[in-house]
Amino acid sequence: MLTSNRLTSNQVRGFWAAWGGWALDGMDSFIYALVLVPALRDLLPRSGIAASDANVGVYGGALFAVFLVGWGLAFLWGPIADRFGRIRILILTILCYSVFTFLGCLAANVWQLAAFRLLSGIGIGGEWTIGGVFVAEEWPESRRAQGAAYMHTGYYFGTLIAAVLNYWIGARYGWRAMFAAGGTPALLVALIRYGVHEPQRWQKRLDKLQHAWTARDAFFALFSPEYRRRTVVNALLLLVSMVGFWAGSAYVPAGVTYLASHEGMAATEATRLASYASMLLSVGTIAGCFLLPWLAREFGRRGALAFYFILMFACVALGFGYVFYLQAHALRWFLVLMFFLGVGGASFCVFTLWLPEQYRSECRGSAFAFATSMGRFITAGVTFLVGAAVSQMHTIGTPVALTSVAFVLGLALLRWAVETRGKELPA
Repeated sequence: MLTSNRLTSNQVRGFWAAWGGWALDGMDSFIYALVLVPALRDLLPRSGIAASDANVGVYGGALFAVFLVGWGLAFLWGPIADRFGRIRILILTILCYSVFTFLGCLAANVWQLAAFRLLSGIGIGGEWTIGGVFVAEEWPESRRAQGAAYMHTGYYFGTLIAAVLNYWIGARYGWRAMFAAGGTPALLVALIRYGVHEPQRWQKRLDKLQHAWTARDAFFALFSPEYRRRTVVNALLLLVSMVGFWAGSAYVPAGVTYLASHEGMAATEATRLASYASMLLSVGTIAGCFLLPWLAREFGRRGALAFYFILMFACVALGFGYVFYLQAHALRWFLVLMFFLGVGGASFCVFTLWLPEQYRSECRGSAFAFATSMGRFITAGVTFLVGAAVSQMHTIGTPVALTSVAFVLGLALLRWAVETRGKELPA
């Protein structure tokens, strides 16, 4: 057991590499949500499709679904990282999402943009897995909860960066410039490649195994009698978080744009207000991440996740199902609830701490990747259905509000989850 509170240089450098990768990952993944409407209004006519509000809704939902399918395919990174190491694969995931996000600026039609979003999703989905596992294995036992919480704030600082870029670049130079800016994370690779080493915990564990450990071994270990139940429960809990939070957060910019226009604001002013709303959402989630160490210590991992689920249920249901339709002051109260939706979005931070605690080093990456990726396929379908419902119902509010039901199911599922409070990280 590591008992020192003092961090080594590799722990510090590795943390900032994981945090920076996750921050720029968040920036790239949120760029599309911010430029959804202008990009589709430009590309749909180039693809022979009318850029009507209905088509923007349908194809917007479809492209979100394609992105989530790519994120789901990222489960392959986990077994590869268990076999070849955390740092090597971290570099590959960052290069993958950087290159294909950048290529989005060159898309000539909606089909090319869909292909680039699919491939960037594969990279984005892998970075959370590898960064989270690295911090868990490398940081001292006494500081793992803080390490997980701090590392996870990176994604939401990234969405904050995306919102700032959209304010200064997107509103002025257009959606293509935003995708071009999404290629900058590739520069982080040099820092990781020359400054960070593999966790000793992972290397020592592989050295103790009696045979050559393969990626296939790592993946199938998740379905052994020891791990089968927790693997299924973890994947279902992640599915709940994804369905509820993705549907809610993805439509925040569009919802704010609609409400701002409804109150008579100009298009440019509405675009900038949508950026402010995204910043507010991100600030809320960062605050929620900082709550995690205390919540996890006082109420356990299950109790912390229950807190975030209840908060998200209330904010999604009230924000999109009630406040969105108010005749007066709707925009003001919608923004207030979106801040607290952001706080609830820190539910993903719980998994950054909790998942590594449930598996040994030789399959930890596979477990993290499987749990955080498999739900993406179903979430992709749900996201597409929400987009279709928006088109059919001619409103954003009600379809998104209905996704809050997922959190009720998640609360019921928590009774079967494994509580790890007070236990050391398995070797």
